Amino acid sequence: MPPAPAGNTNPAMHAILARHAARLTPRYTSYPTAPHFQADFPEATYRAWLAATDPAAPVSLYLHVPYCARMCWYCGCNMKLAARYEPVAAYVETLLREIDLVAEALPGRLAAGHLHWGGGTPTALAPGDLARVMHRLEERFAVPADAERAIESDPRTLSDAMIETIGRLGFTRASFGVQEFDPAVQAAINRIQPPEMVARAVGGLRAAGVAGINFDLIYGLPHQTTRMLEETIRISAELGADRVALFGYAHVPWVAPNQRMIPADALPGPEARAEQAAAAAEALERAGYVAIGIDHYARPHDPLAEAARTGRLRRNFQGYTTDTAETLIGLGVTAIGRTPAGYVQNIAETGAWGRAVAAGHLPVARGRALAGDDRLRAHVIERLMCDGRVDCAAAARRFGAAEDWATEPLSALAPLAAEGAIAIHGGHVALAPWARPLARVAAAAFDRYLGSGGGRHAASV
Repeated sequence: MPPAPAGNTNPAMHAILARHAARLTPRYTSYPTAPHFQADFPEATYRAWLAATDPAAPVSLYLHVPYCARMCWYCGCNMKLAARYEPVAAYVETLLREIDLVAEALPGRLAAGHLHWGGGTPTALAPGDLARVMHRLEERFAVPADAERAIESDPRTLSDAMIETIGRLGFTRASFGVQEFDPAVQAAINRIQPPEMVARAVGGLRAAGVAGINFDLIYGLPHQTTRMLEETIRISAELGADRVALFGYAHVPWVAPNQRMIPADALPGPEARAEQAAAAAEALERAGYVAIGIDHYARPHDPLAEAARTGRLRRNFQGYTTDTAETLIGLGVTAIGRTPAGYVQNIAETGAWGRAVAAGHLPVARGRALAGDDRLRAHVIERLMCDGRVDCAAAARRFGAAEDWATEPLSALAPLAAEGAIAIHGGHVALAPWARPLARVAAAAFDRYLGSGGGRHAASV
């Protein structure tokens, strides 16, 4: 069952949230996390993992398109400005070849139940090129009629022709990076998109047959106030978003140089961020959304809400998901994949990625084979991130570990327990409803690699 609403916190609870908000922790979309992947990961190992895939089990597909028409200053993604279409067209050709290489490494034409396009801006492709890649996927994989086909888009550049193509190709869900509707904040992050522009994009996709619409919102942006965020949520609900992902802005200019355009002194501090997060959670729930994990919200009828109610919610590199496939195949630069044996990540530089594919190589750069108690800790961390609670003793039995394996992480959680943010009874751990935003802090106690080098993380709230 999902945690109860995080709203209605009293001042003492707000103070606790604010005290932990600035702690730097991973987002735990994988475990081990990406900073602990091995460089120069052997292509042969990845080929062996793909060859060992269960041909009867469905896989999921993720395609990364790094190109955008405009630069957003808050963005931390791997992206490139597409001033001309020629590099994008070349990228499409390489992506088609990579699909063939991966398909040839698999034990057959596998079923793909979830297909997700991310970026960057996938709709930076020409409509015809998007159709070509989708058709190649359907040639190489069995994509059933009820598969989820999701795509991220930018309402500032979404054309009528692309809307028609998305509908014709059977996409079931589209996501928009709304972030914030206040004009002053939009100017500060270099993303101007008034509500009318977003409404046009949503209406066009609905008319084309796309049933699910997701909005991404961000708190902690420059010059942003709680009142602004609440108004953005009101407009988002009015526009009919089925799901809302509410993220805290991660100011990491050492990773994303474009963020240097945002002055650090314009950003809300830890207490203001915690206040914005709590107020936004209350506003979303008042608008009829159900809280999912730490940062997602969905209408009660949405499949994501149903997965949370029934304990089937999962978490991967796209965030919270209904996808239960054990194998996720990543395609395109920087794309991360997962198999039952471990994780892989593609080459990050477009030219090197293209050269590897042209030479007939799977363009893997980094990876991590699961070893020791990684699967046990991954399970515990995922359940904390998804459900806000976990039974460590039951997890030990499931993975054949000693009953007392969690003694050290449970001791590390004692300060949170003393503050009332978490309850520990035997091996059972449960975050208090109001402390749901601290799930990353709780999960970090079970991360045996955290602090062992590699990676600077973002604020927990």
